[in-house]
This record gives sequence, C-alpha cells and structure tokens, in this order.
Amino acid sequence: MKRDDLYDLAAFAVVAEHGSFTRAAAELSMSQSALSHAMKALEERLGVRLLSRTTRSVSTTEAGETLLRSLGPALDEISSGVNAVGALRGKLSGTVRVTATKHAVSSVVMPVLPRFLASHPDIRLDIIVDDNLTDIVADRIDAGIRFGDIVEKDMIAVRIGPDIRMAVVGAPSYFADHPVPKTPRDLAGHRCINYRHVRTGGLYAWDFEEKGRPFEVRVEGPLVFNNADLTREAALAGQGIAYVYADEVASDIRAGRLKRILERWCPIFPGYYLYHPSRRQTPPALAALIAALRYKP
Repeated sequence: MKRDDLYDLAAFAVVAEHGSFTRAAAELSMSQSALSHAMKALEERLGVRLLSRTTRSVSTTEAGETLLRSLGPALDEISSGVNAVGALRGKLSGTVRVTATKHAVSSVVMPVLPRFLASHPDIRLDIIVDDNLTDIVADRIDAGIRFGDIVEKDMIAVRIGPDIRMAVVGAPSYFADHPVPKTPRDLAGHRCINYRHVRTGGLYAWDFEEKGRPFEVRVEGPLVFNNADLTREAALAGQGIAYVYADEVASDIRAGRLKRILERWCPIFPGYYLYHPSRRQTPPALAALIAALRYKP
C-alpha cells in the first residue's frame, strides 16, 4: 500500500463519520476542495464509488460501507499504537470520543475536567451528548457513560459515580391550585411534564418503587420536552409536576422554588459507569480518563 493510500483511507473514514466534507475538512485541517479531490482520487484508484454526494450531505455507498467496516478497526489499532508510543515518552496524546447523557457530563465528567486537561494537555476529549443508548462499536466511539444497569454485559465497565436518586417536584404556585398527590397513582389527575426520547420518539414512563417492587406510571399533561433543563424550567414556572434527577433540583428545593413529593416511592439507580469494548490493550489516553473518573466512595 502506498503512503497516499493510507492517508486517503483515513480521510475517507473521517468524511464517512461526519457525513460532511466541511466538518471533515475542518477536523483534518485541510481545504474542502483538497479533501474532495483526494476522495475522488481514492475512488478512481479503487475503481468503485465510495461516497454518495448531495448538495446537503455525504453518505457512504454500499461499497463505502463495506470498506468502512474493515477499515475502522484497523485505523483504531494504528491510533492506539501511536498513542502507546507517545505514552512511552511520558506524554499522553490523542482523541478520546465519549458518548454520555447531559446529566452524566454535568455530574461526573465536568467536575474532573479541569485537573484532567491540565495534567494531559495533548489529550482531546470529544464528548457526544446523547440520551439514547449508542452502539459505540458501530459508531467508532471509544467509550460510553450510562447507568450501570443498562450497560451491555460484553463491555468492560468501570463505576464513575454514586447512586442516582430521582425526584418528583412541582412549584408552590402549582400546588396552591392542585392537591398534593399522596401516591404515584394519584398523578393521573395532575398536569405532568413529559419527557420524549429523541431517538425512539416514545414518552418516558416514570419509575417508582413500592416495598422493593418497581413499577411504572405513565402520566399526562400539556407539555412534552426532550430536554431535561426545559422540564425543570417549566416546573419552576408552575406549569406542572416534573420527574427529574434529585441533584439537579436540590438547590431549588432548598430555596423553596420547588416542592418535592412522593419521595419514598422514588427509586435509586446504580450510578454511572464508563464502558468500552474489550480490547487487548486499552488506549493510554482512554486509560488516563478512566483513572481520573473512577468512583472513590
């Protein structure tokens, strides 16, 4: 294989990942026209079309997808090797791509970022915020952060945060006009603020627990969001009852802006875990991030 072939194959993987020549060119620090020319030259050398181009996006053809499936692991191995060599000189480098929920980023990642980035100035973190479960292998993502009870069993998982408690809250102005629910089943008569999953489109059923037995309640109301921050804002504005992470509204509860209800029914989830595929060797930059995030009770 010629040197130019390897460079162009790596560039093709970046274009396929972003679905955009503009974003890929920015990551590769080259002009869009030069990148487009390189992809056309690669296709001519291989004698097959790899990318389907439109005025708005770029996608892989069937041949391109076939190439990408075999190319991805090989490029990952090369990247790991380069990073490992860098680690030998005592200076970690490389990009670590992580998918996580916004709450996970805010609660367990952001607090350690200043020290981690100061200690490893050549490591770049690419954090993809997504509330849905992502296939990190198919999407060539190094690691994911999710609740421990939903991590796939074939993944290596490391606990990085404490247990998470949920809270049902409403503003005093809302309860001035509506009776406080005595049990979760009383929510049927209330204006509740629903959360919609972005990928599936379904509404989240509120989780509760009674004498150790979990159950779900599907609620109704005039508002639906796919963003937790807006759910909290709507609750603060007195627009209904919300089901949120307890730590996100702790200050609002202490200040009296929100009232917590049904606390004894609210479950505790088994905290956040960072998970990644089983490999012969964990990339040094990822290993450093895991060490920084590891939960220490």
